[in-house]
Amino acid sequence: MDQTRKTEHVGLARVLGPAHVWALGVGIVLVGEYMGWNFAVGKGGAYAALMACWFAGILYTCVAMIDSEVTSTVAAAGGQYTQAKHIVGPLMAFNVGLYLVFAYTMLEAANAITVGFLVDTVARMGGHAGGIDQRPFIILSILFLAWLNYRGVLATLTFNLVITAIAFSAIIVLFLATAGLPGASPLRHAELMAGAAALPYGWLGILAAMHFGLWFYLGIEGTTQAAEEVRSPARALPFGTLAGVMTLAIAATLTWYVCTGLMPWEYLGQAGVPLFDAARLSGSGLLMAFLGIGTLFATLASANGCINDASRAWFAMARDRYLPGWFGAVHPRYRTPYRSIIFLVPIALVFALGAPIDQVITFSILSGLLEYTFMPLNIILFRRKWPLDTIRRGYEHPFHPLPALVLLALCGTAFLAVFLGYGTQLVAMIAFYIVVSLWFHFWRYRFVDRGAQFTMPWPKPRGY
Repeated sequence: MDQTRKTEHVGLARVLGPAHVWALGVGIVLVGEYMGWNFAVGKGGAYAALMACWFAGILYTCVAMIDSEVTSTVAAAGGQYTQAKHIVGPLMAFNVGLYLVFAYTMLEAANAITVGFLVDTVARMGGHAGGIDQRPFIILSILFLAWLNYRGVLATLTFNLVITAIAFSAIIVLFLATAGLPGASPLRHAELMAGAAALPYGWLGILAAMHFGLWFYLGIEGTTQAAEEVRSPARALPFGTLAGVMTLAIAATLTWYVCTGLMPWEYLGQAGVPLFDAARLSGSGLLMAFLGIGTLFATLASANGCINDASRAWFAMARDRYLPGWFGAVHPRYRTPYRSIIFLVPIALVFALGAPIDQVITFSILSGLLEYTFMPLNIILFRRKWPLDTIRRGYEHPFHPLPALVLLALCGTAFLAVFLGYGTQLVAMIAFYIVVSLWFHFWRYRFVDRGAQFTMPWPKPRGY
């Protein structure tokens, strides 16, 4: 009994730096450049996908600015969940925690599906006409990354740093190889985007493309989950998050440019691994091999970061007794939330093995959108309750409240875009969160230690 109690109170280790934060954020998202974003092309055409990419870039810049200020001040595991607990209230915190867990777990499942698809594609290219069973590769990828997360956060995110850097380099190399710098360029933008192909569905197509345009950046807010494990939250979190957004904006634009110049929008809009397809069309075997490795590394880095972030959110909720406290244990040797890591593995496997990838991506996007919609309220209340001169912040984002208002408007637009294509899933997910909110309010909250909710050494909020 004494040993159990000792294990429960072991804390997470502060071992990470800014590069690890960058690797966590970019690593989760970079797979969006390798797959998924191209469904925006199918929704509205090539130009619609580009505009959706840039509008989503503005949305996520606002997210990064807001997150950098609040998380560098509320530097604890759980990220946006912990922010909501301190600033808004327990019911909002419970919902935000679930948004995080579902967004990252669904994204992890999508990554595992992509790993299986990529292995099957390579097998077919190698002469295996019937393809191969993708399920063992889906299962092995999730189990391996869960084991890596179980063993320690420093090794996990150092691994992410290396493979994310390689995957990002592959995009740069593909752009340089196809842009005509070493010789004639194979890109045919004028031909492939002429006439009706430019905007096949008109301006409505731009709105519809916003749905999958988010996939270029979805998950960058996961850098906040490292808040309790970085050595200097005030420096590492803003730097890693904002640098990550800039990295992704560059990668997204280059990805769009290369893929739309090599593939007609009708094919690109439904391709499984568009960057790998672009490398195949370049005619270079070496480039194709490099992009194959880049695609694999991007999916592994994303799934790896998702396991890290989902388990931290689940762990933080359990530590506060919003969920059974059993999940709030930290491994006495590896200093990781090992029970939360293990518990979420079968959930990811169920979706990876039993759901279509576009449905899994949509569930992840919807949970992310609900979380982003909370952020404007969060930062406005934060500034109102604790003005700039009352507590020390690691970072102060400029132009307040403009980023919050822009973020709210873009979230509303994205919800409308999702409703146009996946209205049933949107209604079902909102209904699910209403049901679990009622469960928390009428049942679970009685187990929460209400006196231990507020853990930050701040003065009473203004107007309290």
